[in-house]
Amino acid sequence: MEQKENQSQPAAPPAEAAETGAAGEARSTLLSHLLALRKVLVVSAIAVLAAFVLVFYLAIDQLMAWIIGPLQARGIEIIYTAMSEALVTKFKVALIAAAIVSSPVVIWQLWSFIKPALYKDEEKRFRLMFFVSVLLFLVGVTFCYFAVYTLAVDFFLVAGDNLATPMLSIDKYVGFLFGFIVPFGVAFLLPVALYLTTRMGWTTAPMLASKRKYVILGIFVFAAILTPPDVVSQVALGVPLCVLYEIGILVAKVTKPKNPEVE
Repeated sequence: MEQKENQSQPAAPPAEAAETGAAGEARSTLLSHLLALRKVLVVSAIAVLAAFVLVFYLAIDQLMAWIIGPLQARGIEIIYTAMSEALVTKFKVALIAAAIVSSPVVIWQLWSFIKPALYKDEEKRFRLMFFVSVLLFLVGVTFCYFAVYTLAVDFFLVAGDNLATPMLSIDKYVGFLFGFIVPFGVAFLLPVALYLTTRMGWTTAPMLASKRKYVILGIFVFAAILTPPDVVSQVALGVPLCVLYEIGILVAKVTKPKNPEVE
């Protein structure tokens, strides 16, 4: 009797079985993505930590000498106003340097995570865009440190001359340094930003060209805010950004938007 009752029970509908299978496959896919992401985070954290230990014990004194070099060259001594300030500042600098040193490992991990989701043409485009972004950022930071930052230091020191004796805290000075040069690196990503907006269909080359005079005005206002109030440093930032904007227009001319309806 029991056997007959079991045989008489209807089987699960095919649609319901398919939905169950699809839900299980989706959970399996999500789990595999989470495991892959965890691997990326763990390996990247280990790489940064290892680089931090190496930098802190092998190169931190050389890095600090390079950072405070512009002040020491002008005969100004750096001080610290709290017992832990010098050590904490060294930790900050070592961590930033470790992030730079370990960036190839971190970038490779991120690339291995993103790559399977990209088509072949998208993979080539993404790889080129990422390389150009890193290059432009490094060029911007280097240009700022060697061409603009020294002018800024001279300006602020001259502005306070005969008014007060400079007693600069190491923590505030390092914060000022990175707060000054990092925006330059970000600003040099302007061609990449224009490429992305054109690719998404938000801008076109004729549109960018028609807004040129307003953009140039905005660039020099931005340069006046970011740099000391002297013409030399403002021009030193404004002119390269104007050149990068023109490069961005050229890039927009050869960039096809994702939406074919956008010309």
